[in-house]
Amino acid sequence: METYNKKTAEPILSKLENWIFLNDGIEKKFEFKNFNQALAFIVQVGLLAETKNHHPELFNVYNKVNIRLSTHDAKGVTDKDFDLAKVIEKLF
Repeated sequence: METYNKKTAEPILSKLENWIFLNDGIEKKFEFKNFNQALAFIVQVGLLAETKNHHPELFNVYNKVNIRLSTHDAKGVTDKDFDLAKVIEKLF
């Protein structure tokens, strides 16, 4: 499975709004009106991720959700991460 570095990931990241490459993963911060909306988003992401058998790291504080994607068995960013990021974008 091919992994991306910061340079090779840039062309794909440029098509994803506000996703960044950081520490062999891609990350984005989302902000909602309140905790309920943030939690609903996390549940949607979780259900979606389960169908793809690719599980993100999710961090939540009140109305903020940070998502980090990395393919752990490949020890870096793969197409699986970009594919999941694209689908997550459609939820937001």
